[in-house]
Amino acid sequence: MSWIADSLNRKFILGTASGLAVSSLVFLLLYIQLYQSELSGERARTAGQVNSLLQTSLENAMLKRDLPGLAKMVEKWGQQQGIATVFITNPAGEIRFTSQPDLLGKKLADPYTSSSPTTRFVEDARGEETLRSINPVHNKSPCTECHGPITKSPINGILYVDYDAGPLRRKVRNTTLLLMGAGALIVILNLTGGWWFIHHYILKPVDRLTRASETLTHGDLSARVSMPGKDELSRLGNAFDFMAIRLQDKLLELEEQKSFLQSLVDAIPDGVRIINKDFNILLTNQAYRTQLGLTDETEIGQPCYLIAHNRDKPCPPTLTTCPLHEVTKKHTPIKVLHRHLRTDQSTLDVEIFAAPMTASINGVKQTLVVESIRDLDKEVKYSQEQKLSELGRLATGVAHEIHNPLASVKLALGATEKAVESHSGCPTSIMGHLKLVDHEIDKCIQITGKLLKLGAAPGESLELVDINVALHETLSLLRWTAEQNNIEIVEELDPSLLRVIASESELRMVALNLAQNAFHAMPVGGVLTVSTASTKRHITIQFNDTGAGIREKDLPYIFDPFFSRRADDAKGTGLGLSISLAIIEKYGGSINVASEFSAGSVFTIDLPDARHEMGVQA
Repeated sequence: MSWIADSLNRKFILGTASGLAVSSLVFLLLYIQLYQSELSGERARTAGQVNSLLQTSLENAMLKRDLPGLAKMVEKWGQQQGIATVFITNPAGEIRFTSQPDLLGKKLADPYTSSSPTTRFVEDARGEETLRSINPVHNKSPCTECHGPITKSPINGILYVDYDAGPLRRKVRNTTLLLMGAGALIVILNLTGGWWFIHHYILKPVDRLTRASETLTHGDLSARVSMPGKDELSRLGNAFDFMAIRLQDKLLELEEQKSFLQSLVDAIPDGVRIINKDFNILLTNQAYRTQLGLTDETEIGQPCYLIAHNRDKPCPPTLTTCPLHEVTKKHTPIKVLHRHLRTDQSTLDVEIFAAPMTASINGVKQTLVVESIRDLDKEVKYSQEQKLSELGRLATGVAHEIHNPLASVKLALGATEKAVESHSGCPTSIMGHLKLVDHEIDKCIQITGKLLKLGAAPGESLELVDINVALHETLSLLRWTAEQNNIEIVEELDPSLLRVIASESELRMVALNLAQNAFHAMPVGGVLTVSTASTKRHITIQFNDTGAGIREKDLPYIFDPFFSRRADDAKGTGLGLSISLAIIEKYGGSINVASEFSAGSVFTIDLPDARHEMGVQA
């Protein structure tokens, strides 16, 4: 049973026992007083009757001056049942007559001097308790002849009768023990009945209430008391059950609202987190957890600087634009660029839009900061897909507007060639011109085909891509631009078959981006050398230009989204290298750069060799 029940038990038992003990004590005191009163009355009546008889006999004997008869009478009285000793003393306390001869002539140490009769408990010579009745014998007119005037001798003698107090005491003791036993039995019955009553009607219901409350405290909202009846505890139990039902309904409603709110926040494609003034994260969505590789909402309650930057204290606002610091200070929205750390310690470039929000937490209004966090890698991907889509639409237009007419012209030219060949008088120079036109038309058809490959959307499944063919065809599209900008394109391609598992259109896009970046770095002309090589595991592609190079301070940022520093001073989008890096890393490769300012740059691409990849898969 719970400590509450034990406490009530103890209190009830102690209280009841104390009350009954006090009641028994009061009852005992009252009984003793009553007993003493009854005992005194009874012994007074008994002694009075005996003493009256004895005194009358004594007076008769004295009047007759029959002293031997009086002694004989005292002796007989002493032999009566219940009487221990009878003796008569003179007023001075000397024993003149006695039922015990050995007491004759002795003087009492404390003679009785009062003229009124009395009864008291005393100890005899053997130390036993007796009830002594003392009755003074008064001087009367007939006795004055021997005892003198009444005024001088009011008392002739004193009659002492000692009654045996043992039977009386035993009777009193037995009666007292009987009463005490009855009282103890009543106490035990009251305790037992009271305990059963409080246990059945109070402790058990209270224990059920306590257990149900503890169950509710541990989160089990199905706990009920179910106590039938109409007494106070039953009504309390019914009120508890009603409260539990309402609480369960309200908590279910709150859980549904919380789940709806979390689902709503999780549906937002950008990362979302809410931070309080102490930098602690209060809420996040699925996109944010995916961005940083978090699981099971372990970030809730943790500092934002620990989760996103792996720091043990807040970011210095003088070195980093802290959204919380700025929003708290200005109470206006702010947009910043940050670099977050994922759980695997890789970096993530993000754009944060932060705004203030007022909310009441634990009854206190607080200013919170809501952050919308956009993954710039995804932004790059979206820009890449948009660019590829635009190129695809452009290539499709070229196919319809140029490729098909050229095919028709080629058919017509073939028919013309046959007609000219059948005419014997046609000059041979005309036939040469027709063959030249046919060759150039083939070149135009090949160029449109390359554009179609460049603009093709990435397929859902990967394919084997011939690196040398993809590079050669992509660079061929840029040769006219290179000639116009006094740039020489040199191809140093490994003659062996170099293939990787990827999307061909995306690899062509990487080659186009790196080649165009090299052109931008050589505004007054130069040489772009594109080479390929193979190792046992990787295929290496290099774009080596003789352009302006990259400043050392800019090297760490050239792959960041929207970072642009062009040698021709034109404003670029800053997405070319970001797109290229995202594509190469997607296929398990890497891009590295080595550059010397004013001397040129070398971009090196490493991709897994398809032969090694297929060998591993096999």
